[in-house]
Parts: sequence; structure tokens; C-alpha cells
Amino acid sequence: MYGLRNLLSSRTLLGMPYPAKTNRDDIVREALELLETKGPAALSMRTLASKLGVNASSLYHHFSNKEVLEKALADEGARVLLERLETATRRQAAEEAFQTTARAYLDFCHGHPALYDLFTAPRPPTQAEAGAGKDLWNFVLARVAEVTGRPDDTAAAVAFWSFLHGFVSLERAGLFGLSGAREGLEAGLEALLSGLPKVERTGVESK
Repeated sequence: MYGLRNLLSSRTLLGMPYPAKTNRDDIVREALELLETKGPAALSMRTLASKLGVNASSLYHHFSNKEVLEKALADEGARVLLERLETATRRQAAEEAFQTTARAYLDFCHGHPALYDLFTAPRPPTQAEAGAGKDLWNFVLARVAEVTGRPDDTAAAVAFWSFLHGFVSLERAGLFGLSGAREGLEAGLEALLSGLPKVERTGVESK
């Protein structure tokens, strides 16, 4: 009994609660705060465990390695972005929702740069799986389909998303200088809206 008491006391003094009171949601929430406030370089399992007040080994019960944790953070970023886009475009007509999606997307990227970088970090292509990333893609596809009249307009959705990501990347790199980057956004959106092939009410595709 004395040995057990001694062990419990030692764990408490070392700042490691017994048993460890943490769960997956707490870990993700704390990791997001660390990522957003300190940047990606500060995100480590050891630092995260210290902030949670647990032994680093406790985290591996929920995430087998840092890469798995980063994937969970990327999924959370996609979920939050989707939520913002859905809220911003609610009850809007097709072209208005298309433009609002673009502006809300940029606002999210400016407000959460580290999370956006993690979400869009290069990784090997895989088969799309159910989850936040797939849901976000379906949202973009739906907004584009409302404009073009084609329910599965993958090419147009890729063009739209590529424009948004490219715009964000160039703007954040400072390559637009101090001149009107937002005017360029509006010009690009107008070009997409006027240039994307659309299906008219007769079912004939307009050029």
C-alpha cells in the first residue's frame, strides 16, 4: 500500500495526473490553439502533452504519431471552413452564393493561416473518403453546379477552387504588392461566372 501511495504522489508531483484525464477532443482543441497561436514549429507531442498536463505517452493512445494528429487538425480545419461557408451563403441565389463562397474562403484563410497551410499541405493523392474534406468538396461542387446547371461539374469546381487557392497563396506571398488585390479577386470571379459553360433552361449548353 505504501508503494502505491508513493507512486501516486510522485506522479502528481511530476504534473502527470493519475489516471490521465484527457480525450481526443481535448487534444485536438489544445493542438489547434497551439498551432494558431505559436505556429506549426511549436506543434509537438511533447509540448502538447505539457500544455494538457499529461505524460506524452498518453497522447499516443489517441493519435499514433504526429502525422495522424495533423490529419485530425486538417479535418477540423475543413469542418470549420465548411461551417463558415454554409453560414455565409445560406438562402443566397446561385451567383451571389458563388461570390460569397470566395470571399468567405479568403477571410478564413487570412484569419487561420497556419491551419489553412496544414489543411492544404502537399500529401499523396488518395481515394476521397467520407469526412470533412469530402463534405467541403461537395459544398464547392454544389455552389458551382448551381451556376452552371450541371449537377456534377467537377472541371468547373476544380477551376473555382484552384483560383481561390492560387489567389490566397499569391496574396500571402506578397506578390500582389500594395495594389488592389481585391479588385483582382472580383475580376477573377466575374471571369469565372461569365466564362464557365452553362446549361440553359432548354438543356442546351451555352458557350
